[in-house]
Amino acid sequence: MEGLEYEYRTGIGTDIHRLVPERRLVLGGVIIPFELGLLGHSDGDAVLHAVADAILGAAGLGDIGTFFPDTDPQYRDIDSGELVTHVQQLYKKSGWQIVNLDIIIHAQAPKMGPYKGQIKRIVAGLVDTDFANVNIKAKTNEGLDAVGRCEAIAATAMVLLRRRLKHRL
Repeated sequence: MEGLEYEYRTGIGTDIHRLVPERRLVLGGVIIPFELGLLGHSDGDAVLHAVADAILGAAGLGDIGTFFPDTDPQYRDIDSGELVTHVQQLYKKSGWQIVNLDIIIHAQAPKMGPYKGQIKRIVAGLVDTDFANVNIKAKTNEGLDAVGRCEAIAATAMVLLRRRLKHRL
């Protein structure tokens, strides 16, 4: 790869949604059986929203609200996987590729352990990266704050992107 060097950028995304009755719980594209779901203009998938924001930030493309405002009726109840697919097209068009993506799901309940592998597979597919480049962690808040009281679920994502630059003389 003589004559090539890489540019690297990191991005962080966070999201939180209130848990409410009569909504399905969707995290990382996985429908999780639970008596509460996440309130949101879209499907409320806090994991995919955090992933989208992390990637957009690292690529210098803005944030999720810029592309998918919650005031736009076309995004009402949309599958957040569609949003991430659009973000994937944007970052790839700019020449970026994912080096790694690390995600934390903050939820007191339900337990995320049984779903982490499936979430990892879906996220890797949506952002078009190798399964090994994605990591999923789950944390409770030990009964503290809105997450700890089962009033909300939050997610944090951090991504490292790289793209090739032609050697400058």
